Amino acid sequence: MPKMKTKSSAKKRFKVTANGHIKVAQAGKRHGMIKRTTKFIRNARGTTVLCDQDAKIVKGFLPYGR
Repeated sequence: MPKMKTKSSAKKRFKVTANGHIKVAQAGKRHGMIKRTTKFIRNARGTTVLCDQDAKIVKGFLPYGR
């Protein structure tokens, strides 16, 4: 059986953690920072873990993730 293909866009945006969760960068920080609150900008630092519903979709794009 041939190898399955990984979605190129997904492998650039998502990482699979050791426990099988999907790690992703926080959204909403590319532009328009003036209209955002300081609290929003502070809370949107770093990375976050996707919810289970979204993670199920992303795992379909990454067949060789854990």
